[in-house]
Amino acid sequence: MDAVEREGLHEVRKIPGYHDEPLKGPRQGQRSRDAGLSRDYRAIYIVQRDGTVEFASVEEVSKHDY
Repeated sequence: MDAVEREGLHEVRKIPGYHDEPLKGPRQGQRSRDAGLSRDYRAIYIVQRDGTVEFASVEEVSKHDY
């Protein structure tokens, strides 16, 4: 999250290590990226039409759920 504040979301989304991706299904319109805590957490966010970012949640994920 510090990188987002320093460099801006659009720049951070270019970094492959953060695994930023659009979501599908019931979360269509939202995006997900590594939360920076570990790969076990994902930050879910929405980019509004005016370019502002709304962070919806930080969720724990398990590779066993895939």
